[in-house]
Amino acid sequence: MALLHSLTSLLLLLLLAVPLSWAADQTLLPPGSLPAIPPLPLLQALQVRAPGSQGWQAGPASGQPLRYMLNLYRHAADREGRPRHGRSLGTNTVRLVQASSHGGPPWAGRWYVQPLTYHLEGQSETEHLLRATVVYLPSLTLARSHLLCTLELAATSEAPRVLLSPAAHPRHGWAEADVTPYLVQGNGSAGSLVLQHVCVRAGRVGGSDALVAPSHPFLLLYLNDTQTGLTLPVTEPHRHRRDTGTLAHDLPGYLWEQGGEKSDCSLRSFPVSFAQLGWDHWIIAPHRYNPRYCKGACPHLLRYDYHAPNHAVVQSFVHQLVDANVPWPSCVPYRYSPISVLMIERDGGILYKEYENMIAESCTCR
Repeated sequence: MALLHSLTSLLLLLLLAVPLSWAADQTLLPPGSLPAIPPLPLLQALQVRAPGSQGWQAGPASGQPLRYMLNLYRHAADREGRPRHGRSLGTNTVRLVQASSHGGPPWAGRWYVQPLTYHLEGQSETEHLLRATVVYLPSLTLARSHLLCTLELAATSEAPRVLLSPAAHPRHGWAEADVTPYLVQGNGSAGSLVLQHVCVRAGRVGGSDALVAPSHPFLLLYLNDTQTGLTLPVTEPHRHRRDTGTLAHDLPGYLWEQGGEKSDCSLRSFPVSFAQLGWDHWIIAPHRYNPRYCKGACPHLLRYDYHAPNHAVVQSFVHQLVDANVPWPSCVPYRYSPISVLMIERDGGILYKEYENMIAESCTCR
């Protein structure tokens, strides 16, 4: 009874340290608001990229770049964000960079020529370029004619104009031109890639169509983020508050188990909605995140399926036979899986990123 009273007092003290918006099951945060201290590591990592109150005006993503990245995401991850087995992109980060156009009117008779610049400043030092491609539509059907398009690497004082060759087999109408060598060697001004989007209108003699401008090609950067762990915006002492978020969320059930029959150590659900956080305008997929957690009593005899280390087995014997002050083994996650997130960046680009060890898949006692 004394132990139950002590645990109850401790949990109530911990609850006072947790923001009330996370302590209540049904409390919703105001749209656009950010929790002061998100209780989950993924939310802390995403908060670094979240739109702030100053100057974040990208708005909802739309058009062909969004459709392309959604197809890429659905190919690589399931609805819950778990990367699909055997469908790896070969890297953990893919960034879509949109072009800025410049120059005079692009149409001159049948010809469309549009200079484009892709700004590459601001890349993280931990992101290493593996491959870069420019994605475009090689043809566009109009009412009475169609456009045939290609890409050229803009001429510089050091190199002439280069016609970019697309991959042999376009996917779903899209063509990809490899520009990796030009980014590695440098092209144009530092930190940018300058191309020309060239199209010609082909059709019947005398046929006429409105001068429809084709969508700008976009640049895909396949990056390997070598950063170990997560860069969290909080200091070490706050981790205890984050860990208590789950206990506060499920406090009634936890106290009931302490007074009644204890349940075995097992995996529990803990879904978080990005809409509830007010983040659904820049988190494209998935819509929800369920990190799950482990909770329950470790059995007196640790079974093989718990994958408990030898130290936990010895610790349980010491607790039962030698000294009850030695704590009982704790129920904790044993295996994790990553989660893939598709999001809009501050400059209007689109980012696919895999975060490791974000979903608990099984539990152990240690």
